[in-house]
Amino acid sequence: MDFLNAFGGLALALLGAGLAAALSGVGSAKGTGIAGEAGAGLLCEDPTKFGKVMILQVIPGTQGLYGLVVWFFAIFRMGLLSGAALDLTVQQGLQYLAACLPMALGGLLSAIAQGRVAAASINILAKKPDDWAKGMVLCITVEFYAILSLLASMLMIINISR
Repeated sequence: MDFLNAFGGLALALLGAGLAAALSGVGSAKGTGIAGEAGAGLLCEDPTKFGKVMILQVIPGTQGLYGLVVWFFAIFRMGLLSGAALDLTVQQGLQYLAACLPMALGGLLSAIAQGRVAAASINILAKKPDDWAKGMVLCITVEFYAILSLLASMLMIINISR
């Protein structure tokens, strides 16, 4: 317990918020990179498909935005945006840390998975251009779990007592 008291509640809460933003951002960077690599190959062959490729590449980037929303909401609830940070107990800091973990881990893993699905969807676009919407549906299926991670983190942050 002395270890946790040395850091204080605010440091633990900031760690959680930072992890939500950073890990979701890392996942989005990796996911959009995977899709971008597949898209670049297709665009060398058929540059007219740029619009559809761009849509499929951008989809794994939403997790980074969700992580930033959780980070922003958490630091808002901590009072950091008003200039009067709350004196958080270690227990409250651990609650913020735990509340941010669903978005941190869900954002990281779902963005990478969604990047792989988006890359496969770009292959659909290359081989059967009229069926590219099927690839969109596959990407949206993965997006659902990123939204659940966002919802879980937001609901937990809302219920942390001040």
